[in-house]
Amino acid sequence: MRIRSLGVIDDAVVELSPGFTAVTGETGAGKTMVVTSLGLLLGGRADAALVRVGAKAAVIEGRIAVAPHSPAAVRAEQAGAELDDDALLISRMVSAEGRSRAHVGGRSVPVSLLGELADDLVAVHGQTDQQGLLRPARQRQALDRYAGDAVAGPLAEYTAAYRRLREVSTELDELTTRARERAQEADLLRFGLEEIAAAEPRAGEDVELAAEAERLGHAEALASAASAAHGALAGDPEDPEGLDATTLIGGAIRALEFVRSHDPALAALADRLTEIGILVADVAGELAGYADNLDADPLRLAAVEERRAVLAQLTRKYGGNINEVLTWAEQGAVRLAELDSDDDRIGELGQERDALRVELGQLAQLLTDARSEAA
Repeated sequence: MRIRSLGVIDDAVVELSPGFTAVTGETGAGKTMVVTSLGLLLGGRADAALVRVGAKAAVIEGRIAVAPHSPAAVRAEQAGAELDDDALLISRMVSAEGRSRAHVGGRSVPVSLLGELADDLVAVHGQTDQQGLLRPARQRQALDRYAGDAVAGPLAEYTAAYRRLREVSTELDELTTRARERAQEADLLRFGLEEIAAAEPRAGEDVELAAEAERLGHAEALASAASAAHGALAGDPEDPEGLDATTLIGGAIRALEFVRSHDPALAALADRLTEIGILVADVAGELAGYADNLDADPLRLAAVEERRAVLAQLTRKYGGNINEVLTWAEQGAVRLAELDSDDDRIGELGQERDALRVELGQLAQLLTDARSEAA
């Protein structure tokens, strides 16, 4: 431990041996400052009056060996500190203005952490007190270590039961304190599920109806365009003199038919024209059928728009499209079942809590008896 600018000490290094260390000396030699330094290093109260006259701050630094995975090591690592060869580097600075800073393992930490580490690292024996054994927890630890297995068994059973009681009590408190919120959530879910069930939507139905509405809303224009396209491909019976694709392609095929045998390349082109003629005839036939079957149906269009309005109410509340609405319904049904089962769960937890309290009382008595016998 290094002490700088604390009380009568300008700069000193103190090597503390493992285990028990006694600090002795004449009055005024600085024994109190050494113990005070250790106290500051372990989270003691800072006082600007401790800073050496003329100094800006008092600084105490210490390197304390700790076992890996020990309580002190775990606390330090949880705070972000790092061990240095199985040792903790701790520093405490107290300014002349009374400000205090603490560092553990290279990380700035609250001073309160030093106090937590102190319980696991050092026991300070003053002239008139023994700080560690004044704490009931330390007294129990000492007694339990002395008693060994006689106390270890009952203590383990008590600890397990106590931990379970806390878990049950916490869950029970959460369920009971959120009863109103859960009831409101259940009502909203139930309303939504009933609304969706009443509409009976099908997956992808909104997309299908949108396409049908688009087609029915433009039925006359679509039929007219299909008829015009058919006439351009196959001819118009009312205009025998008009030209059409089928007639022109037929003329091209006939023009090549008598000379195709003289050149394979030209024969290939003639074959392609024949294929085009067949394809044009097929498309012309389909266009004729499309135009004949496409009728403007105002009643069907009205029914489609009405159904789309129903589905739109669902997509406004429960999802961007009907597929998402159905997914919401599936998840909502699962959540509603959980909420409805909470009442049963509350009853089960209440019974378990009461049983654990009785068991804990019995285990506590067994533990007390074991400790009393060991004491």
